[in-house]
Amino acid sequence: MDALSGFDLTTFSIMGFTIMEIISLGSQAAMVLGGVVPFIPQYIDIWKSRNADGFSLFVCLALLIANILRIMFWFGKHYELPLLAQSIIMIITMLVLVQLCVDVKNRTEIISSKQRKFTDFEREYFWKWTDFLSYVEFIALFSLVIGLLTYIFLNSVIYVELLGFMAVFTEAMLGAPQFLRNYQKKSTLGMSRKMVGFWTCGDCFKTVYFILREAPAQFWICGMLQVSIDISIFLQVFFYRHNNVPPIDRTAKSAIS
Repeated sequence: MDALSGFDLTTFSIMGFTIMEIISLGSQAAMVLGGVVPFIPQYIDIWKSRNADGFSLFVCLALLIANILRIMFWFGKHYELPLLAQSIIMIITMLVLVQLCVDVKNRTEIISSKQRKFTDFEREYFWKWTDFLSYVEFIALFSLVIGLLTYIFLNSVIYVELLGFMAVFTEAMLGAPQFLRNYQKKSTLGMSRKMVGFWTCGDCFKTVYFILREAPAQFWICGMLQVSIDISIFLQVFFYRHNNVPPIDRTAKSAIS
């Protein structure tokens, strides 16, 4: 009992690292890689089913813009490096997911539709292009414009704070396109429930992390908004549960009845 009473968790070490240091490193690793994990089930679902109709590509757009803005925000107000690393990895992940969706849609078209490209500058087909290069071109142009503005106004506190707010607010709204798509279809068919589950767990962890690490207020306020949208999507899964039947299955049931 006396030995236990003298035990200090903060000084106990494993391979030269204290328990608190290991917990800190673990939480930082979770922040860096945790954002990618939710999209693994969705990627697998699309790849296996060869159907990307249930997933909104505007989710990828929201995350690409949010993380580009967050990287630019770092130059004006240095925050923790794990958050910067998370943004870089997330951008790569979203581009990979976009490429898969575009490839699947092109391969599964029975009648080839007209090719739509970013350089056509057709507003109604924004982010609905038929070639992956168009998505890369838009992201490159957006990064160039924001990078130039950041270079010019880097010393402006108002601009830097606005940049940070827009970054976390855009990320907080990433679930909104999926929520809207589900609402329009009155179904969550094709959307990975595991993805939304990981979103919710990750966003809860992230919000608590922001609060404990005393990150800028924009981060944790928008984190709470993000959790609210995640929960709303889960409610859609419940409300539209009777509509989540593949079209083929519905036809078969109608024939039987």
